[in-house]
Amino acid sequence: MMRALFSAISGMKNHMAFMDVVGNNIANVNTIAFKSSRVTFQDILGQTIRGASSPQGGRGGMNPAQIGLGMQLGGIDNIMTQGSLQSTGKLTDFAIQGDGFFVVSDGSRNYYTRDGAFDIDVAGNLVNPVTGLKVMGWRADASGVIDVDGPLVPLSIPFGTRISARVTSEVVMAGNLDAGTPTYNAGPPATGLVQSTLTVYDSLGNAITLNLEFRKNSAANTWDVFAFYDHDGNPLTAEQQVTPTPGQIVFNNTTGAVQAPANGILNFSLPTLPSGAATPLAFDIDFSALTQFAGASQLNVSSQDGAPAGALVSFAVGSTGEITGIYSNGANQIIGQLALAAFTNPGGLQRLGQNLWAPSANSGEPIIGQPNTNGRGSVSTGTLESSNVDLAQQFTSVILAQRGFQSSSRVITAGDQMLQDLVNIIR
Repeated sequence: MMRALFSAISGMKNHMAFMDVVGNNIANVNTIAFKSSRVTFQDILGQTIRGASSPQGGRGGMNPAQIGLGMQLGGIDNIMTQGSLQSTGKLTDFAIQGDGFFVVSDGSRNYYTRDGAFDIDVAGNLVNPVTGLKVMGWRADASGVIDVDGPLVPLSIPFGTRISARVTSEVVMAGNLDAGTPTYNAGPPATGLVQSTLTVYDSLGNAITLNLEFRKNSAANTWDVFAFYDHDGNPLTAEQQVTPTPGQIVFNNTTGAVQAPANGILNFSLPTLPSGAATPLAFDIDFSALTQFAGASQLNVSSQDGAPAGALVSFAVGSTGEITGIYSNGANQIIGQLALAAFTNPGGLQRLGQNLWAPSANSGEPIIGQPNTNGRGSVSTGTLESSNVDLAQQFTSVILAQRGFQSSSRVITAGDQMLQDLVNIIR
């Protein structure tokens, strides 16, 4: 009789723990990147009334007779499934699609979290604005190179920092020159002429407009390239011709592609400049993407590597965690790399509160690396991961916990009544 009471008490006690876990899950239904918990129960070793026996002496074997002594809490498991992603539109909100954890630090210890609701503090550090913990990764050097084998450091987005001007060294042009263009004639009016402009930058970041003239040569499929620019900053003086010009481009009469020069590159040099920049300004123009087919002539600059000085005004984060700075001069340069941590057994991590996790003896040590590598998930910007709590399942668990508690309490009530009847026998 007393066994039934103690068994029922264990049932009530552990169903209360079940309700505690379910209540915590429901309370965190809107907590960013919260991972729900699950309770498992185990029975307690039963009391053996009669042991088992094997067949012997013409009798068959007998099973053991045992009375259970109640139940116990087997474990509380962390359910580390992916939560749904919600778009926020905020640049500093990150979410992980797949496995992995952001690494954050208080300066002396690293913590791990799926909560990517980050912000930028007054010093330009990427931080969790609630806890002040800094987001860890790798910083790029002045040329945008990142050493992912180095130690983790706090990431920063240094708005307002400037990058130096970049002198133009290569320009790539694309488009088409009309194969039906007549041979060049100076006129007036000039015929057989296609004009275009492009902008190059000197060592001080000054923009220089280059006027290009493509003149159809009398030789088949051949064009002479002339270039002119303002060499003294005076609009009243004639433009100076770029040296060495004219260059010459020859097209293949079958494919329409550039045949000469072999690499499609012509070298240009500006001997004098209106500014105090270093001279000469020498650069290559790659015409290999040009074609000569019948149709309207159309030329455009595909790319050029020069730029004026600029300041950091924005940034973007790719799925691989690369942080790219966007500068006021239109230049983009990598300024950092976000780090993610993976664990052999993420379910073994220990909760620390504030959406933080810490390694335990059964989680394994963190394996730090870049997103999208070795099983680590990708990073999505402008989004946050929602809690993975399933309310339908949790409310069902509420009913199970409540009914389990009630049933155990009824056993105690029935046991008490039976003991009372036993006491009344002697009356």
